[in-house]
Amino acid sequence: MDKLLPMLRNKRVALVVNHTSIVNKKGTHLLDSLISCGIIVKKVFAPEHGFRGNADAGEQIKDGKDNKTGIPIISLYGKNKKPSKEQMADVDVVVFDIQDVGARFYTYISTMHYVMEACAETGKRLIITDRPNPCDYVDGPVMKSALRSFVGMHLIPLLHGCTVGELAQMINGEGWLEGKKKCPLTIIKVKNWKHGQPYSLSVKPSPNLINDHAISFYASLCPFEATNISLGRGTRTPFEVLGAPDKKYGEFTFTPVSLVGFEKNPMHKDQLCYGIDLRKVQSPKGFTLKYFIQFYNKSGQGAEFFTRPRWFDQLLGDASVRKEIIEGKSEAEIKAGWKQGLTKYKKMRAKYLLYTE
Repeated sequence: MDKLLPMLRNKRVALVVNHTSIVNKKGTHLLDSLISCGIIVKKVFAPEHGFRGNADAGEQIKDGKDNKTGIPIISLYGKNKKPSKEQMADVDVVVFDIQDVGARFYTYISTMHYVMEACAETGKRLIITDRPNPCDYVDGPVMKSALRSFVGMHLIPLLHGCTVGELAQMINGEGWLEGKKKCPLTIIKVKNWKHGQPYSLSVKPSPNLINDHAISFYASLCPFEATNISLGRGTRTPFEVLGAPDKKYGEFTFTPVSLVGFEKNPMHKDQLCYGIDLRKVQSPKGFTLKYFIQFYNKSGQGAEFFTRPRWFDQLLGDASVRKEIIEGKSEAEIKAGWKQGLTKYKKMRAKYLLYTE
């Protein structure tokens, strides 16, 4: 706050924030802190899951007002993913403060991209209050341009190994904004953290990432959303269990239900699912296809296992992964095909790192 406040004095401010935008151990929200310091906050732009972080994945977020402060809230998840020129007209500076988890398809970084674009087009400065990456690995396939979508806007690996501040520098530096425009950018760096150091989140970054263990499995399990395998949405252990209503998938059982604060309408709702329990399994050190290949083989369905093949390809960012799984290739064989792309990415990434020894 000491660095941020002087940048905002006598400025009209817009915030891109959610429930993770906490500024002290008391759990004070950035919005409340800025208002108490006399900062003029004109509006809040809300990402996926909403300003308070309680909307389901994929659920459309509506415009409204914050009940506590009366500040207007404008959704950036739904039809409007990018602040319009009209929405930017009455602000001088935008502050982005959201906790990311290091996965390319986690949509907060896509929201950041569009905010950067809006700032570049209107000449407004974006201030990023940076936060550590809790899944700080470079792994997985590098995105192919033909598969770009809101769950993958940048030609980066599935686990990109950057903070949002570093990624914003990369977006600017590599000319990834529309028309290769540059966003006026200021990054307030994290103190007392370097790449490679573990980081535990005090607030769950989205409804179904309830602890550090689930976050570590998130990137590897999320592709199951392109199949009929439940990854535990509708339980109190999402991203820590896997299964479906078929005994062939394992002896462990769970039943997804409608859970407020987790998932209102989960896959296989009220059905007994059979599968595996990952709660005591060691966290993966990066991205793994181990569990996906295991369930694919147990299914005996071949290509039909992919109920949404295009969605799987968009999540992975490379259509060859699905084809190679169907062909029966091992994880090691599939990963070997990513090596060259990852080597090239790491060289490019090095230019933008802020937290190295």
